[in-house]
Amino acid sequence: MKIHFIGIGGIGVSALAKYYLAKEHTVTGSDLAETEITHSLETLGAHLHLGPHRAENVPMDADMVVYSPAVQKDNPELLQAQHMQESESSEARLDLPKQKKVHFRALSYPEALGELTKEYFTVAISGTHGKSTTTSMIALILVKAGLDPTVIVGTKLKEFDTSNCRVGQGLYLHKGRPILVIEADEHFASFLNYSPDIIVLTTIEQDHLDYYQNLNNILRAFKGYVAKLPPDGVIVANKDDKNVGKVVTSSKRLIQYYSKGWIAPKQLRQILKVPGEFNVANAHAALTCARVLGVPDETSYAALGAFQGTWRRFEVFEVKTPVPYTVVSDYGHHPTEVKVTLEAARAKWPKLPLWLVFQPHQYQRTYYFFRDFINILSRLPIDKLILTDIYDVAGREQAEIKKKVSAHELALQIQKKKGRKYPDFVVYTPTLDKAQQWLEEHIAGGEVIMVMGAGDIYKVALALAKTA
Repeated sequence: MKIHFIGIGGIGVSALAKYYLAKEHTVTGSDLAETEITHSLETLGAHLHLGPHRAENVPMDADMVVYSPAVQKDNPELLQAQHMQESESSEARLDLPKQKKVHFRALSYPEALGELTKEYFTVAISGTHGKSTTTSMIALILVKAGLDPTVIVGTKLKEFDTSNCRVGQGLYLHKGRPILVIEADEHFASFLNYSPDIIVLTTIEQDHLDYYQNLNNILRAFKGYVAKLPPDGVIVANKDDKNVGKVVTSSKRLIQYYSKGWIAPKQLRQILKVPGEFNVANAHAALTCARVLGVPDETSYAALGAFQGTWRRFEVFEVKTPVPYTVVSDYGHHPTEVKVTLEAARAKWPKLPLWLVFQPHQYQRTYYFFRDFINILSRLPIDKLILTDIYDVAGREQAEIKKKVSAHELALQIQKKKGRKYPDFVVYTPTLDKAQQWLEEHIAGGEVIMVMGAGDIYKVALALAKTA
């Protein structure tokens, strides 16, 4: 097949593109700018168009177009793909041999991944927090156990040559099918497109309120997702999360619970290299899932003990010169994620100066969680907060919301909450360049600098790490 990907540089879409490249399909794609992800795709053989999206980027002989959920309805490439699909009618393409009954399709990334899940025994990891790490842990356990999984995850793993995709060779079949491990995102109810056999539920909390509006709608979507399990499907559920409990209580599927308060997590704390109680919970979820698949505990412990962490999840860089300091890059952008990650950092470095460089992600999220951000960021166990402007997610921001919230106002309110006892606790640096400049001027040596956010704030972490 010839497949064109719109928004191919996204962390999820790029993984699916790598899957099809590994299966020796022809892959083309487009994205607005060159990144390390687009570069890796070109290295693997994809032909990319970088820059403004244009209708002519879509090959006329493409068999399928896959587009990122972030792509807007008026995107010229998406409109072209939809036009091509409409012109197909119900007959085979005129430019293909009659015996080749291939019909052109335009699918969103969740729809395309959903088609893939029907071909595999699918393990889907979902939840507000911990999806990427838990998916990675499960994948590495199954690799070590010789179950040869195919993996599509929203981060990059060192163990997969810094890739977000691993393609199994079909060396092992579970219930007659090869295993697929996926990170199943809840945003836009994407996970309702998937056909899972095992669902791992980590946590459920208010998020993506621009789509869901309230917690009840989130719970309703998760219940619909769980209902997609076949009669012999299994739910691996976090016993410590009340909202997970609300979702699974009425399910008639087999439920295997995990909890960071049980015996296994005590053993996990002794072997894990990644810090934080949330990672203990993630590891216990992975251990429990592995047990469902018949993996011996000793294999799981060996894999979890060797786990090095993932890209932009508490990713640590040690800088030696001109002065020694530590940089941590982390994807956390929800108030709860920021809180638990900073608590883990303080536990790891109890006596060192701890600074947080935070880029709020999306105006809607900042607006809906404005009071939560004020309360949490003013109470964190940190010595300094460097706050940048809100990361504007193209095509997903509402003009009226953008007028109601700003990082500058957030900084003022946090400083007010912190009080006169802590003058200059917040430093507002609107751009990444100004944040980097401020840091380079004020780092004296010995600091731990947490760089957090789901936007492009990681560039500051990389710039500081490369100062060595």
